[in-house]
This record gives sequence, structure tokens and C-alpha cells, in this order.
Amino acid sequence: MQSHRYTLDLEWTGNLGSGTSGYRAYARSHQLSAPGKRPIACSSDPVFRGDAACYNPEELLVGSLSACHMLWYLHLCADAGVVLESYRDAAVGTMIVEADGGGRFTEVILRPHGTYRDPVDPTLIHQLHHRAHALCYVANSMNFPVRVEPAEL
Repeated sequence: MQSHRYTLDLEWTGNLGSGTSGYRAYARSHQLSAPGKRPIACSSDPVFRGDAACYNPEELLVGSLSACHMLWYLHLCADAGVVLESYRDAAVGTMIVEADGGGRFTEVILRPHGTYRDPVDPTLIHQLHHRAHALCYVANSMNFPVRVEPAEL
């Protein structure tokens, strides 16, 4: 078994001059960074007083699931001799918020669509997506269902 560590720095950038002196006194903006990489400007969801122009943690979670699946699918296509020429995913995550303000994701649905150099048997596409989902590190770490519904099937 191999072990990998991922280091990420988060810095709150939303102090508007009075810190967290009141719920409306601060911005939810923050920045994610890692050594040698460009920082990502983030915020909370606009529903929670965030900046709609920035990614929020919930979107980043759905994006991580989508990207992990795609990277495994690309790998498996290459191994199977399937020449994928383009790939898109219209991923959707559903989260509920409880009365106390806490919440959780109830599911994420990945809807990948690929175009291929040559015709590919839909059964093979289904098998490759199924295997990619089984191998996805991020999906294997979730405590809610992650479904894959390939659009090309």
C-alpha cells in the first residue's frame, strides 16, 4: 500500500476592518494555495453571504469528484485502446441544510459525455465508466452516493 499526502494552505481574506465583530461584518472570501501553484479565490455559497464570482467549497467537492472520475476514465480508455477526443461532465451535487444550519450532501450525479475517434461499443463505454468509478479515490471517500450516468449511452 502506498500513502500520499496533499498539502493545501487556506487563508481567510475577508476581514473588512473589524474582523468577525458581527455576522454581517466580514466577507466569506478566502484563498486556497499549494506550493508552486496559482491560488484559487474562493468564498461561501451566495446563500450563505458569499461571493457568487468565486468557487465555494460545495462546488469544489463536486468538481473533485468529476475530475477524479475523468482522470481514471482517460487512463482506462488509453489502456483499452479507445481514443477519446473530447470529454465533458455536467456534474450535479445535492446538499440539504438542517434546521440548525448544518448540512450534508445527499448525492452527486456525474453525467460525462465523450466523443471518440472511432465508434465504440456502448457496453465498453459503460464498463470503462463503471471501472473508473470503482477506482476513483475521491468517490471512494464519500459517505453519500455518487452516481455516474454517461450521456453517450
